[in-house]
Amino acid sequence: MKWIYRLESRFKKFTIKNIMFYIVAITGFVFIASIVNPLIIDYLILNPELVFKGQVWRLITFLFIPPSSSVLFLFIILYFYYWIGLNLEHHWGSFKFNLYYLIGVLATIIGSMITNIDATGNYINTSMFLAFAYLFPDVEILMFFFFPVKVKYLGYLEWAYIIYTVLFLPFPLKALSILSVVNFLVFFGRDLILNTNLRRKSFSRRRKFQKNFNSTKNYRHRCTVCGITEADDPKMEFRYCSKCAGRHAYCSEHIFNHEHITEEEELNSKVIEFKPRKDKKNKSHE
Repeated sequence: MKWIYRLESRFKKFTIKNIMFYIVAITGFVFIASIVNPLIIDYLILNPELVFKGQVWRLITFLFIPPSSSVLFLFIILYFYYWIGLNLEHHWGSFKFNLYYLIGVLATIIGSMITNIDATGNYINTSMFLAFAYLFPDVEILMFFFFPVKVKYLGYLEWAYIIYTVLFLPFPLKALSILSVVNFLVFFGRDLILNTNLRRKSFSRRRKFQKNFNSTKNYRHRCTVCGITEADDPKMEFRYCSKCAGRHAYCSEHIFNHEHITEEEELNSKVIEFKPRKDKKNKSHE
């Protein structure tokens, strides 16, 4: 995407390398602080009403809300998202990954303001996971530490939940679900449209080929005189003439009404005329 390269040429100096390390580290620190004072989370979450009252720090601090209150699960989740972010940054480069994350942050803020619902960084983590599943679909992770599952299947489940939310849940959740994947659609929307069109055309071609293939008249016998086959007339009977050279089938109409093919005629029908090309050297000698 050319617009990304143009942005990179102008704003590359603002890139934060290994940004997921800082996000994970600060989230861990917030978790430790919340153990000492559980009310600290209330001062960090993205609350639209309080933002409009001047608590603008919430536009940033909501990114560091711990996704779990369990030490074990928090460690697993943070490590998982750090691993995903690290791989995306290595694949895209630091600026492109920063841009993807920033678009997710802005979309979450806008969604929270529109719906007046408190928000955390979970929506951004979801979009980050969808990007990873799209780029590395065959990577396997261990579910419950025992069952290997390819991330593309987990991505399908995540998309299914988003679609369910958009179709059946109240408007605020619909809006947040749509906005949570804005960065994914910005980065991959064009590819998804092109791939969908290619699959549709490929399916159409296969269907057309299969239809033509199924409609092709397959036969075992063909009358040497009129060319009729059992595909043209299933009730037609065919016989082979013992007086004709080679194997020649005839329909019931022509089995006794045809000119017999001699060995010379059979041989002439199979001969392929071949005219050897004169060699330049031989021509020069002549």
